[in-house]
Amino acid sequence: MPFKSTFRDLMGKNGVDDKLNQVIEQKCGLGYGNFHLTPDGSSSFSNALVRESLWANLPPELLLDIIGRIDASETTWPARRAVVSCAAVCKSWREITREVIRTPEECGLLTFPMSLKQPGPRDSPIQCFIRRERETSTYRLYLGFSPALSGETSKLLLAAKRIRKATKTDFLISFTGNDFSQTSDNYAGKLRSNFFGSKFFIHDSRPPCNSAIQSHGWSRKRISAKKVAPRLPICNYNVATVAYELNVLRTRGPRRMNCTMHTIPISAIQEGGTAPTPATFSHGLDEDLSPLAAPDGRKEKHVFNCIFQAKSKDLTGKTSEPLILKNKIPRWHEQLQCWCLNFRGRVTVASVKNFQLVATVDPSQSVPASEQEKVILQFGKIGKDIFTMDYQYPLSAFQAFAICLSSFDTKPACE
Repeated sequence: MPFKSTFRDLMGKNGVDDKLNQVIEQKCGLGYGNFHLTPDGSSSFSNALVRESLWANLPPELLLDIIGRIDASETTWPARRAVVSCAAVCKSWREITREVIRTPEECGLLTFPMSLKQPGPRDSPIQCFIRRERETSTYRLYLGFSPALSGETSKLLLAAKRIRKATKTDFLISFTGNDFSQTSDNYAGKLRSNFFGSKFFIHDSRPPCNSAIQSHGWSRKRISAKKVAPRLPICNYNVATVAYELNVLRTRGPRRMNCTMHTIPISAIQEGGTAPTPATFSHGLDEDLSPLAAPDGRKEKHVFNCIFQAKSKDLTGKTSEPLILKNKIPRWHEQLQCWCLNFRGRVTVASVKNFQLVATVDPSQSVPASEQEKVILQFGKIGKDIFTMDYQYPLSAFQAFAICLSSFDTKPACE
Protein backbone atom coordinates (compact mmCIF):
# COMPACT_ATOMS: atom_id res chain seq x y z
CA MET A 1 0.00 0.00 0.00
CA PRO A 2 1.52 3.40 -0.95
CA PHE A 3 2.70 5.81 1.71
CA LYS A 4 -0.09 8.37 1.20
CA SER A 5 -2.80 5.73 0.90
CA THR A 6 -2.00 4.45 4.38
CA PHE A 7 -2.55 7.89 5.88
CA ARG A 8 -5.69 8.41 3.81
CA ASP A 9 -7.24 5.18 5.07
CA LEU A 10 -6.36 5.75 8.72
CA MET A 11 -6.95 9.50 9.00
CA GLY A 12 -9.78 9.99 6.48
CA LYS A 13 -7.89 12.79 4.71
CA ASN A 14 -7.21 13.32 1.03
CA GLY A 15 -3.48 13.46 1.42
CA VAL A 16 -0.58 14.08 3.76
CA ASP A 17 -0.47 17.39 5.58
CA ASP A 18 1.41 20.08 3.63
CA LYS A 19 3.49 21.01 6.64
CA LEU A 20 4.56 17.38 7.05
CA ASN A 21 5.70 17.28 3.44
CA GLN A 22 7.74 20.43 3.98
CA VAL A 23 9.42 19.02 7.07
CA ILE A 24 10.24 15.74 5.34
CA GLU A 25 11.71 17.53 2.34
CA GLN A 26 13.83 19.78 4.56
CA LYS A 27 15.06 17.16 6.99
CA CYS A 28 15.52 14.16 4.73
CA GLY A 29 16.86 14.57 1.20
CA LEU A 30 16.09 11.10 -0.07
CA GLY A 31 17.08 9.87 -3.51
CA TYR A 32 18.13 6.62 -5.07
CA GLY A 33 21.67 7.09 -3.81
CA ASN A 34 21.06 8.70 -0.42
CA PHE A 35 18.81 7.56 2.40
CA HIS A 36 20.49 8.64 5.62
CA LEU A 37 19.14 10.95 8.27
CA THR A 38 20.88 14.29 8.56
CA PRO A 39 22.50 14.43 12.04
CA ASP A 40 22.77 18.21 11.95
CA GLY A 41 19.91 20.17 13.45
CA SER A 42 17.46 21.74 10.99
CA SER A 43 16.49 25.38 11.04
CA SER A 44 14.30 26.78 13.80
CA PHE A 45 11.62 27.41 11.19
CA SER A 46 11.30 23.74 10.31
CA ASN A 47 11.34 22.77 14.00
CA ALA A 48 8.49 25.19 14.62
CA LEU A 49 6.51 23.57 11.83
CA VAL A 50 6.95 20.18 13.47
CA ARG A 51 5.80 21.45 16.84
CA GLU A 52 2.79 23.20 15.35
CA SER A 53 1.80 20.33 13.08
CA LEU A 54 -0.93 18.00 14.27
CA TRP A 55 1.12 15.09 12.98
CA ALA A 56 3.61 15.48 15.83
CA ASN A 57 0.85 14.93 18.39
CA LEU A 58 -0.80 11.81 17.02
CA PRO A 59 -1.77 9.16 19.61
CA PRO A 60 1.05 6.62 19.97
CA GLU A 61 -1.29 3.70 19.23
CA LEU A 62 -2.42 5.25 15.94
CA LEU A 63 1.13 6.24 14.99
CA LEU A 64 2.34 2.71 15.72
CA ASP A 65 -0.34 1.31 13.42
CA ILE A 66 0.52 3.78 10.64
CA ILE A 67 4.27 3.16 10.68
CA GLY A 68 3.73 -0.58 11.04
CA ARG A 69 1.63 -0.65 7.88
CA ILE A 70 4.17 1.42 5.97
CA ASP A 71 6.99 -0.87 7.07
CA ALA A 72 5.06 -3.97 6.00
CA SER A 73 4.04 -2.59 2.60
CA GLU A 74 7.19 -0.76 1.46
CA THR A 75 9.80 -3.54 1.41
CA THR A 76 11.88 -2.49 -1.60
CA TRP A 77 13.76 0.63 -2.61
CA PRO A 78 13.00 3.35 -3.60
CA ALA A 79 9.53 2.91 -2.02
CA ARG A 80 11.14 2.23 1.37
CA ARG A 81 12.13 5.88 1.55
CA ALA A 82 8.72 6.39 3.17
CA VAL A 83 9.93 4.56 6.29
CA VAL A 84 12.97 6.83 6.53
CA SER A 85 10.70 9.85 6.09
CA CYS A 86 8.66 8.77 9.11
CA ALA A 87 11.76 8.72 11.29
CA ALA A 88 12.74 12.20 10.05
CA VAL A 89 9.54 13.96 11.13
CA CYS A 90 10.19 14.50 14.83
CA LYS A 91 11.30 12.76 18.01
CA SER A 92 7.98 11.03 18.73
CA TRP A 93 7.84 9.61 15.21
CA ARG A 94 11.45 8.47 15.46
CA GLU A 95 10.82 6.67 18.75
CA ILE A 96 7.87 4.77 17.26
CA THR A 97 9.90 3.96 14.16
CA ARG A 98 12.64 2.60 16.40
CA GLU A 99 10.12 0.17 17.91
CA VAL A 100 8.69 -0.93 14.56
CA ILE A 101 11.77 -1.32 12.38
CA ARG A 102 13.66 -4.56 12.89
CA THR A 103 17.32 -5.27 12.22
CA PRO A 104 18.50 -6.93 8.98
CA GLU A 105 19.12 -10.11 10.99
CA GLU A 106 15.42 -10.25 11.88
CA CYS A 107 13.76 -9.04 8.67
CA GLY A 108 16.41 -9.14 5.94
CA LEU A 109 15.79 -5.48 4.97
CA LEU A 110 18.17 -2.51 4.88
CA THR A 111 16.50 0.73 5.98
CA PHE A 112 18.81 3.14 7.81
CA PRO A 113 22.58 3.76 7.49
CA MET A 114 23.24 1.82 10.68
CA SER A 115 21.58 -1.20 9.05
CA LEU A 116 24.77 -1.45 6.98
CA LYS A 117 26.74 -2.06 10.18
CA GLN A 118 24.31 -4.59 11.66
CA PRO A 119 24.56 -8.36 11.02
CA GLY A 120 22.78 -9.71 7.96
CA PRO A 121 19.98 -12.30 7.97
CA ARG A 122 20.61 -15.84 9.15
CA ASP A 123 18.54 -17.82 6.64
CA SER A 124 19.35 -16.27 3.27
CA PRO A 125 22.04 -13.83 2.11
CA ILE A 126 21.48 -10.23 1.06
CA GLN A 127 22.45 -9.98 -2.62
CA CYS A 128 24.45 -6.96 -3.75
CA PHE A 129 26.81 -6.01 -6.54
CA ILE A 130 29.90 -3.80 -6.79
CA ARG A 131 30.68 -1.51 -9.71
CA ARG A 132 34.34 -0.56 -10.21
CA GLU A 133 35.29 2.75 -11.84
CA ARG A 134 38.90 2.48 -12.95
CA GLU A 135 39.32 6.15 -13.94
CA THR A 136 38.46 7.47 -10.48
CA SER A 137 39.56 4.41 -8.42
CA THR A 138 36.05 4.31 -6.97
CA TYR A 139 34.02 1.26 -5.92
CA ARG A 140 30.26 1.46 -5.36
CA LEU A 141 28.15 -1.11 -3.55
CA TYR A 142 24.52 -1.44 -4.70
CA LEU A 143 21.61 -3.42 -3.34
CA GLY A 144 20.24 -5.77 -5.98
CA PHE A 145 20.71 -9.02 -7.87
CA SER A 146 22.65 -7.47 -10.79
CA PRO A 147 22.84 -4.18 -12.75
CA ALA A 148 20.86 -5.74 -15.62
CA LEU A 149 17.88 -6.51 -13.36
CA SER A 150 18.05 -3.53 -11.01
CA GLY A 151 18.72 -0.91 -13.69
CA GLU A 152 18.79 2.76 -12.73
CA THR A 153 16.80 2.13 -9.54
CA SER A 154 19.71 0.31 -7.91
CA LYS A 155 20.09 1.45 -4.31
CA LEU A 156 23.54 2.80 -3.47
CA LEU A 157 24.63 1.43 -0.09
CA LEU A 158 28.30 2.31 0.28
CA ALA A 159 31.11 3.74 -1.82
CA ALA A 160 34.89 3.53 -1.49
CA LYS A 161 37.79 5.42 -3.01
CA ARG A 162 41.28 3.94 -3.29
CA ILE A 163 44.18 6.20 -2.35
CA ARG A 164 47.66 4.84 -3.04
CA LYS A 165 50.54 5.95 -0.86
CA ALA A 166 54.22 5.12 -0.75
CA THR A 167 53.99 2.33 1.82
CA LYS A 168 50.29 1.53 1.97
CA THR A 169 46.92 1.76 0.26
CA ASP A 170 43.77 3.20 1.83
CA PHE A 171 40.18 2.55 0.79
CA LEU A 172 38.02 5.30 2.32
CA ILE A 173 34.43 4.09 2.72
CA SER A 174 31.49 6.50 2.70
CA PHE A 175 27.71 6.33 2.96
CA THR A 176 27.48 8.54 -0.15
CA GLY A 177 29.10 8.33 -3.56
CA ASN A 178 30.93 11.65 -3.66
CA ASP A 179 32.14 12.47 -0.13
CA PHE A 180 35.19 10.55 1.08
CA SER A 181 36.48 12.91 3.75
CA GLN A 182 37.32 11.27 7.08
CA THR A 183 35.90 14.31 8.87
CA SER A 184 32.51 14.11 7.18
CA ASP A 185 29.31 12.77 8.72
CA ASN A 186 29.17 10.41 5.72
CA TYR A 187 32.44 8.70 6.69
CA ALA A 188 31.82 5.02 7.50
CA GLY A 189 35.34 3.65 7.90
CA LYS A 190 38.35 2.57 5.88
CA LEU A 191 40.48 -0.34 4.77
CA ARG A 192 44.27 -0.04 5.01
CA SER A 193 46.91 -2.38 3.58
CA ASN A 194 50.51 -3.01 4.51
CA PHE A 195 53.44 -2.47 2.14
CA PHE A 196 53.27 -5.95 0.54
CA GLY A 197 49.49 -5.98 0.14
CA SER A 198 49.34 -9.18 2.18
CA LYS A 199 47.50 -7.82 5.22
CA PHE A 200 44.57 -5.41 5.48
CA PHE A 201 43.04 -3.70 8.50
CA ILE A 202 39.35 -2.77 8.60
CA HIS A 203 38.66 0.41 10.58
CA ASP A 204 35.18 1.43 11.68
CA SER A 205 34.31 5.06 12.35
CA ARG A 206 32.24 4.08 15.39
CA PRO A 207 33.32 2.18 18.50
CA PRO A 208 32.18 -1.46 18.73
CA CYS A 209 28.96 -1.98 20.66
CA ASN A 210 30.69 -4.67 22.75
CA SER A 211 32.11 -2.50 25.51
CA ALA A 212 34.15 -5.41 26.88
CA ILE A 213 36.67 -4.97 24.08
CA GLN A 214 39.48 -2.79 25.35
CA SER A 215 41.87 -0.59 23.42
CA HIS A 216 45.54 -1.36 23.94
CA GLY A 217 47.09 1.12 21.53
CA TRP A 218 46.25 4.32 19.73
CA SER A 219 47.75 7.13 17.74
CA ARG A 220 46.47 10.63 17.17
CA LYS A 221 46.99 13.25 14.50
CA ARG A 222 45.49 16.68 14.04
CA ILE A 223 43.67 17.44 10.82
CA SER A 224 41.64 20.30 9.49
CA ALA A 225 37.94 19.72 8.93
CA LYS A 226 34.63 21.46 8.43
CA LYS A 227 32.63 19.01 10.51
CA VAL A 228 33.25 16.48 13.25
CA ALA A 229 31.04 13.85 14.83
CA PRO A 230 28.92 15.26 17.65
CA ARG A 231 30.40 15.09 21.13
CA LEU A 232 32.90 12.41 20.10
CA PRO A 233 36.28 12.57 18.33
CA ILE A 234 36.45 11.06 14.88
CA CYS A 235 37.90 7.59 15.39
CA ASN A 236 39.14 4.64 13.38
CA TYR A 237 38.60 1.41 15.32
CA ASN A 238 40.33 -1.68 14.02
CA VAL A 239 37.51 -4.22 13.94
CA ALA A 240 38.93 -6.89 11.60
CA THR A 241 42.11 -8.05 9.89
CA VAL A 242 42.30 -9.69 6.47
CA ALA A 243 45.50 -11.67 5.79
CA TYR A 244 46.56 -13.26 2.50
CA GLU A 245 49.00 -16.15 2.53
CA LEU A 246 52.37 -15.32 1.00
CA ASN A 247 53.25 -17.19 -2.17
CA VAL A 248 57.01 -17.41 -1.78
CA LEU A 249 57.51 -20.14 -4.39
CA ARG A 250 55.34 -18.28 -6.94
CA THR A 251 53.22 -21.37 -7.58
CA ARG A 252 50.04 -20.97 -9.62
CA GLY A 253 46.76 -21.37 -7.77
CA PRO A 254 43.98 -19.54 -5.94
CA ARG A 255 44.64 -17.03 -3.20
CA ARG A 256 44.42 -18.15 0.41
CA MET A 257 43.01 -15.69 2.92
CA ASN A 258 41.95 -15.51 6.56
CA CYS A 259 39.74 -12.87 8.15
CA THR A 260 39.91 -12.30 11.90
CA MET A 261 36.77 -10.51 13.08
CA HIS A 262 37.93 -8.91 16.33
CA THR A 263 34.45 -7.68 17.32
CA ILE A 264 32.55 -10.90 16.50
CA PRO A 265 33.12 -13.76 18.97
CA ILE A 266 33.06 -17.38 17.80
CA SER A 267 30.07 -17.84 20.10
CA ALA A 268 28.00 -15.83 17.58
CA ILE A 269 27.69 -18.91 15.35
CA GLN A 270 27.25 -21.38 18.19
CA GLU A 271 23.83 -22.67 19.22
CA GLY A 272 21.84 -19.75 20.64
CA GLY A 273 24.67 -17.28 20.03
CA THR A 274 24.22 -13.69 18.89
CA ALA A 275 26.51 -11.21 17.17
CA PRO A 276 27.03 -7.67 18.52
CA THR A 277 24.45 -5.37 16.94
CA PRO A 278 24.77 -1.56 16.99
CA ALA A 279 21.67 0.47 17.78
CA THR A 280 19.79 1.90 14.80
CA PHE A 281 20.07 5.46 16.12
CA SER A 282 23.35 5.71 18.01
CA HIS A 283 23.32 9.50 18.46
CA GLY A 284 20.56 11.62 19.93
CA LEU A 285 19.57 13.54 16.82
CA ASP A 286 17.50 16.02 18.81
CA GLU A 287 20.43 17.19 20.92
CA ASP A 288 22.30 20.37 20.21
CA LEU A 289 25.26 19.27 18.12
CA SER A 290 28.52 21.10 18.57
CA PRO A 291 32.12 20.24 17.65
CA LEU A 292 34.69 19.42 20.26
CA ALA A 293 36.43 22.39 21.78
CA ALA A 294 39.99 22.68 23.02
CA PRO A 295 40.69 23.82 26.60
CA ASP A 296 41.50 27.31 25.32
CA GLY A 297 38.21 27.54 23.48
CA ARG A 298 39.54 26.79 19.99
CA LYS A 299 37.80 24.05 18.05
CA GLU A 300 40.00 21.11 17.26
CA LYS A 301 39.47 18.05 15.14
CA HIS A 302 41.30 14.84 15.80
CA VAL A 303 41.39 11.41 14.31
CA PHE A 304 42.10 8.47 16.58
CA ASN A 305 43.29 5.08 15.39
CA CYS A 306 42.46 2.39 17.92
CA ILE A 307 43.43 -1.27 17.85
CA PHE A 308 41.50 -3.81 19.87
CA GLN A 309 42.55 -6.98 21.55
CA ALA A 310 41.95 -10.20 19.67
CA LYS A 311 39.81 -11.56 22.47
CA SER A 312 36.38 -10.23 23.32
CA LYS A 313 33.51 -11.18 25.58
CA ASP A 314 30.19 -12.66 24.61
CA LEU A 315 26.85 -11.68 26.12
CA THR A 316 27.40 -13.98 29.09
CA GLY A 317 30.57 -12.12 30.04
CA LYS A 318 32.87 -15.04 29.22
CA THR A 319 36.01 -14.49 27.20
CA SER A 320 35.54 -15.78 23.66
CA GLU A 321 37.93 -16.18 20.77
CA PRO A 322 37.21 -14.01 17.73
CA LEU A 323 35.50 -15.46 14.69
CA ILE A 324 37.98 -16.41 11.96
CA LEU A 325 36.87 -16.83 8.36
CA LYS A 326 38.83 -18.64 5.68
CA ASN A 327 38.30 -18.93 1.95
CA LYS A 328 36.76 -22.17 0.75
CA ILE A 329 39.35 -24.16 -1.19
CA PRO A 330 38.27 -24.66 -4.82
CA ARG A 331 38.68 -27.94 -6.65
CA TRP A 332 40.63 -28.47 -9.87
CA HIS A 333 38.44 -29.26 -12.90
CA GLU A 334 40.34 -31.53 -15.29
CA GLN A 335 38.18 -30.82 -18.34
CA LEU A 336 38.07 -27.07 -17.91
CA GLN A 337 41.65 -26.91 -16.61
CA CYS A 338 40.79 -24.37 -13.94
CA TRP A 339 39.88 -24.05 -10.27
CA CYS A 340 36.13 -24.22 -9.62
CA LEU A 341 33.71 -23.27 -6.85
CA ASN A 342 29.93 -23.55 -6.76
CA PHE A 343 28.66 -19.96 -6.67
CA ARG A 344 25.10 -21.07 -7.49
CA GLY A 345 24.94 -18.97 -10.65
CA ARG A 346 26.01 -15.72 -8.99
CA VAL A 347 29.51 -15.68 -10.57
CA THR A 348 30.02 -16.17 -14.31
CA VAL A 349 33.58 -14.97 -15.05
CA ALA A 350 36.76 -16.71 -13.87
CA SER A 351 38.96 -14.43 -11.78
CA VAL A 352 41.62 -14.72 -9.12
CA LYS A 353 39.50 -12.31 -7.06
CA ASN A 354 36.58 -14.76 -6.69
CA PHE A 355 36.21 -16.30 -3.24
CA GLN A 356 33.83 -17.80 -0.69
CA LEU A 357 34.35 -17.43 3.06
CA VAL A 358 33.36 -20.00 5.69
CA ALA A 359 34.04 -20.15 9.43
CA THR A 360 37.21 -21.72 10.78
CA VAL A 361 35.96 -24.00 13.55
CA ASP A 362 37.74 -26.10 16.14
CA PRO A 363 35.98 -29.36 17.13
CA SER A 364 35.96 -28.25 20.78
CA GLN A 365 33.91 -25.12 20.00
CA SER A 366 30.59 -26.98 19.53
CA VAL A 367 29.55 -25.25 16.34
CA PRO A 368 26.70 -26.99 14.43
CA ALA A 369 27.66 -28.69 11.19
CA SER A 370 25.29 -26.46 9.23
CA GLU A 371 27.14 -23.37 10.42
CA GLN A 372 30.51 -24.86 9.50
CA GLU A 373 29.46 -25.38 5.88
CA LYS A 374 27.55 -22.13 5.48
CA VAL A 375 29.06 -19.60 3.05
CA ILE A 376 29.03 -16.36 5.03
CA LEU A 377 30.39 -14.17 2.23
CA GLN A 378 30.91 -14.80 -1.45
CA PHE A 379 32.36 -12.46 -4.04
CA GLY A 380 32.92 -12.90 -7.74
CA LYS A 381 33.06 -11.37 -11.19
CA ILE A 382 30.10 -11.29 -13.58
CA GLY A 383 31.32 -8.77 -16.18
CA LYS A 384 33.81 -6.04 -16.90
CA ASP A 385 34.18 -4.09 -13.65
CA ILE A 386 31.01 -5.68 -12.22
CA PHE A 387 31.16 -8.05 -9.23
CA THR A 388 28.53 -9.68 -7.03
CA MET A 389 28.68 -9.69 -3.22
CA ASP A 390 26.36 -11.86 -1.11
CA TYR A 391 26.66 -11.75 2.67
CA GLN A 392 24.74 -12.99 5.68
CA TYR A 393 24.94 -13.33 9.46
CA PRO A 394 27.16 -12.60 11.36
CA LEU A 395 28.80 -10.15 8.91
CA SER A 396 27.42 -6.70 8.19
CA ALA A 397 27.34 -5.00 4.79
CA PHE A 398 30.17 -2.69 5.86
CA GLN A 399 32.41 -5.56 6.96
CA ALA A 400 31.62 -7.62 3.85
CA PHE A 401 32.29 -4.67 1.54
CA ALA A 402 35.63 -3.94 3.23
CA ILE A 403 36.71 -7.59 2.89
CA CYS A 404 35.81 -7.57 -0.81
CA LEU A 405 37.75 -4.33 -1.34
CA SER A 406 40.91 -6.11 -0.18
CA SER A 407 40.60 -8.36 -3.22
CA PHE A 408 40.99 -5.38 -5.57
CA ASP A 409 44.40 -4.28 -4.31
CA THR A 410 47.56 -5.60 -5.96
CA LYS A 411 49.36 -8.37 -4.06
CA PRO A 412 52.82 -8.96 -5.56
CA ALA A 413 53.85 -11.25 -2.70
CA CYS A 414 50.69 -13.39 -2.76
CA GLU A 415 50.29 -14.26 -6.42
